[in-house]
Amino acid sequence: MKRIQLGPFNRVEGDLEVSLDVGQGRVAAAWVNSPLFRGFEQVLVGRAPEDALAIVPRICGICSVAQSAAAANALAALAGVEPPPNGQLAQKIVLAAENLADHLTHFYLFFMPDFARSAYADRSWFGEVAGRFAAQTGASVAPWLQARARFYNIAGVLSGRWPHTLALQAGGSTKAVTAAERIRLFALLREFRSFLEGRLFGDTLEAFAGLASFDQLQAWAAGGGSDFAHFLRAAGDLGLEGIGRATDRFLSYGAYGHFVSGIRQPTAAVHSLETAKITEDAHSAWLADRAPLPPAQGETIVAADKPDAYTWCKAPRYGGEVAEVGALARLVVAGHPLLQDLILRHGGSVTARIVARMIEVATVVPLMESWLRDLRLGEPFCLPVEMPDSGESTGLVEAARGSLGHWMSVKRGRIERYQIVAPTTWNFSPRDSAETPGPLEQALVGLPAGEGALPTIQHVVRSFDPCMVCTVH
Repeated sequence: MKRIQLGPFNRVEGDLEVSLDVGQGRVAAAWVNSPLFRGFEQVLVGRAPEDALAIVPRICGICSVAQSAAAANALAALAGVEPPPNGQLAQKIVLAAENLADHLTHFYLFFMPDFARSAYADRSWFGEVAGRFAAQTGASVAPWLQARARFYNIAGVLSGRWPHTLALQAGGSTKAVTAAERIRLFALLREFRSFLEGRLFGDTLEAFAGLASFDQLQAWAAGGGSDFAHFLRAAGDLGLEGIGRATDRFLSYGAYGHFVSGIRQPTAAVHSLETAKITEDAHSAWLADRAPLPPAQGETIVAADKPDAYTWCKAPRYGGEVAEVGALARLVVAGHPLLQDLILRHGGSVTARIVARMIEVATVVPLMESWLRDLRLGEPFCLPVEMPDSGESTGLVEAARGSLGHWMSVKRGRIERYQIVAPTTWNFSPRDSAETPGPLEQALVGLPAGEGALPTIQHVVRSFDPCMVCTVH
């Protein structure tokens, strides 16, 4: 048995290292290290509650709206207010724009360049795939960057700027939309739909989102010339639908009023989500070791010399069990037939995670169009809010990479405790006090680790779309 270390990984938001125990050419065990500590949870202590809206978006430059939305939800719950319908719609549109852009940025810029590696030069699909997705030079890279820049104008219109907007507030959204701006937003969505249907899918969004089984997905990809069809053929050749399986326990907070919340067990049973069952375990982290605590009671106390720790990341658990979050979790908990079929056949896999993101893109763009139509121009987008002197609250949202929660405690008008559990904290969590590995650590076990195996390991790691700066804040 020998140990090898991979990292730091490129094309990842933040720092990531993976250590592997290898025996007989296979990964026998994995340890995932989040080596960058940033301390946002301590920075927030002692500040006015509203300060969170200016601070937490700075946790990340790629999913800052999700952090804003979670903080705004926590503040709304603390104050006991509900934003007006326009404010809720505007918040959903801005968050959806960021999430969908993140999905496609992951696909085009972070994930697919690995398929252009020389290790695959003998594959029949290599020339076409490398020509489309090679880093910087691929024929699909520039069109995506142009489409992304145009699409983010939606966030500009609705929230003034991206990233780090201050428009999302406890009372709703501070930017009221005019009739002319709504017309512009519709035009931006039509332009984005054109890119998706013309290049990514080569089909209508509704037709792709309606695929109901793995067999239908394979038949759809067989004769297609779109970017995603080329991925599916390459993935099928490499057998990516059969690797990268973790627990098959999926957790979702629910999103957009469309995807329901819940916990899907490995038995395929879906249960209502009980947030009281969420805990964080610091057993393997360079943090003071306590019994697993609910985030509302959590602490972030550095213990850099702690023996046997190997990461700054805590281990979130649901009822003491490991759970995976992300687009795949959202779609499976919501009961999408294609993702249910993929899970029943092969479990959570590299292919299933990528397919789930694309199904979500195809599903949510039409929803965004309907939310724009539902805006009632001339009615309020934001209500005035007065914060209480003391209280506790929780703000839950679904970021692109999965379930994001902010737990806040306020005393005498100041933040007494602020704890954040981010999606990559769930998926890249270390061993807990029962020595149970986290989702990625489980997903890597059994993979080939001999000569030429590195792309396979990287496919599994990248299928979770790690955002390490959010992991330990």
